[in-house]
Amino acid sequence: MVQKPRYPGGEIKFPEINLQNISKKTIYAILGGIVGIWILSGIYRVDPQEEGIVRRFGQYVSTTGPGLHYRLPWPIEQVDTPNVTELRSVSVGFAGEGSLMLTGDENIVDLDVIIQFRIKDSRQFLFEIRNPIETVEKASEAAIRFVIGRNSIDDALTENKTAIQFDTMVKLQQILDSYNVGIAIDNVILQDVQPPNQVAEAFRDVASAIQDRSTRINEAEGYRNNVIPQARGEAEQLVREAEAYMEQRVRRAEGDAARFISVYEEYSKSRDVTRTRMYLETMLEILPSMDIYIIQSEQSGGIINLLNLNKGGGQ
Repeated sequence: MVQKPRYPGGEIKFPEINLQNISKKTIYAILGGIVGIWILSGIYRVDPQEEGIVRRFGQYVSTTGPGLHYRLPWPIEQVDTPNVTELRSVSVGFAGEGSLMLTGDENIVDLDVIIQFRIKDSRQFLFEIRNPIETVEKASEAAIRFVIGRNSIDDALTENKTAIQFDTMVKLQQILDSYNVGIAIDNVILQDVQPPNQVAEAFRDVASAIQDRSTRINEAEGYRNNVIPQARGEAEQLVREAEAYMEQRVRRAEGDAARFISVYEEYSKSRDVTRTRMYLETMLEILPSMDIYIIQSEQSGGIINLLNLNKGGGQ
């Protein structure tokens, strides 16, 4: 049972207000103050990272930048100030929601994607679409499915992730622009891409084999890059040596030819003298290395007389 508080006298008595005792000036001053406060309530501030979206009876009127501004007081006009620099994100594939996707070579991948975006048009973001964040989620799933469907499972797992992310970002931006969502996509991140659990072990073996193949290819490329320049250097060296030998032989042949021509010219001037000189020079070169004997054969009969002219012989 609730007990009523007790006061002296049993009841609370309020002083009686006689409106006739209040002057008209006081009433007008009170009303003017209320109206002034109501008018001043139209002043609003937009922070540097925001945009001001002014609505008049719920309908878009204008967009204002950072600073102090004025609008008609409530309920005539209202202002929304969305943050246009904040980097927001949605995810696709987490918690098993739409994570299984079909690749272009008819394989299934399980992937998680993070979409990062910001507001680029506040008016479109607030008024064109009823739920822009949900729209981004649905459009992101459609875009990633479209791009994955045009790539093989090897591209998605190992070789082509960067291109898939870029293509998804471009496709998603096209979809959102067609809806006038007022959102700019900053980044698409393939957070986790893997085959379904049922075949994960087999795909890991395939990925390991692909990695081994890449390692062997890189080793072969390194060996080729080492051997080919060395072979080219050796070939260049042989060519230079051959050219030097050719130059030497040509110069020697030209010298021999010039010497022969000079000898021939001298020979032409005095053939007998030149012939005799050449004969004597030849003999001087030949005779020192020969055994020389003088045989007297004009006398008839008897033992042949022989004179040995070799070094160490009879003198």
